[in-house]
Amino acid sequence: MKSEAFLNYYIYNAEVYETEEIHPFENISSSMIYEVIRIIDGIPLFLEEHLERLRKSAQILGQKIHKSDEDIEKEIVKLVLMNDCKNINVKLLCTNLEKEKQDFFTYFIKSYYPEKKVYEKGIHTILYRSERKNPNAKVLNASFKESVKELLEKENAFEAILVNEDESITEGSRSNMFFVKNNKVYTASGQKVLLGVTRNKIMEVCKSLGIQVIEKSIYESEIPTLQGAFMSGTSVNVLPIESIGKDHIHSVDNPIIQKIGKGYIEEMKKYLQSKSAK
Repeated sequence: MKSEAFLNYYIYNAEVYETEEIHPFENISSSMIYEVIRIIDGIPLFLEEHLERLRKSAQILGQKIHKSDEDIEKEIVKLVLMNDCKNINVKLLCTNLEKEKQDFFTYFIKSYYPEKKVYEKGIHTILYRSERKNPNAKVLNASFKESVKELLEKENAFEAILVNEDESITEGSRSNMFFVKNNKVYTASGQKVLLGVTRNKIMEVCKSLGIQVIEKSIYESEIPTLQGAFMSGTSVNVLPIESIGKDHIHSVDNPIIQKIGKGYIEEMKKYLQSKSAK
C-alpha cells in the first residue's frame, strides 16, 4: 500500500517516523480496518464514538484491537504537537488483525473541508451500482475507492451514491445519505450502511428538533419526488445535494435540512467546548 501520511511525522506501532520513511506501509495486509477523525483546534471531534466504531469494525470481522483507547488518544495528541497542526483529519489504521502482533498506524491525511459557497450552492452527485459486503465495518477497499474516484472526476461530481441490486439507495461512497420526502427524513437502515459517527449525531439532532427520521431506503425511482437530500461525513458535516445525476433537487433552501445543519454545528461546538474546558 502507498503511504498516505501527510506533513512531517506519523506514528507506527508507537514509534515516530518521518513521512519520507514509507517502508512500514509495506507491512499493511488485506485484513485492515480504519477510522478517520476530524481534529479541530487540536481536539479530536467525537473521539469516543470513533474509537467505539473502530473496535466494532474489528469485532464484525471476528477480531479485536489490542491497542487501548488511552494510547490511541495519546498518539493523536502527540502527532498534533509534533506536526504543529491543529486542524486536519487523522487516520487510524490497524492491519494484520488476526496476528498477535498487530500493526497500528496513526497519521495525518490531506484534508478537504468544503468552503461556504459549496454549502450555499449544493453539490452534484451521481449514482453508482455497488453494495458493501460488510456495510457496518469500515474496511479499506483500494480498488473500489480508485474506481469511484475515476468516475467522479469524469462526471465532475462530488460524491457517488450507491444503489444495490433491488434499485434501492444505501449510502455514499464515503458518506451517509439522507433524503427529505413529505417533510420526513429518510435514511437507509443501520444494517445496510456504515454507521457513521456524523450519521448518529444527525439522528440525535433530528430527535431533539422533533424531526421524524424513518430508517428506510429510498428507491432510485423516487429521486424526482424528493424535497431535498444531503450527505453527511467527518469532513463535510451536513452538505446539501443540488442534483443526483440529471435530477435537480434544490436542497439548499429546504428548511428541514437547514435546521439539521445548524443543529449539527451546535453539537460540534458543545463537544469542543466540553473538551477545551478540561
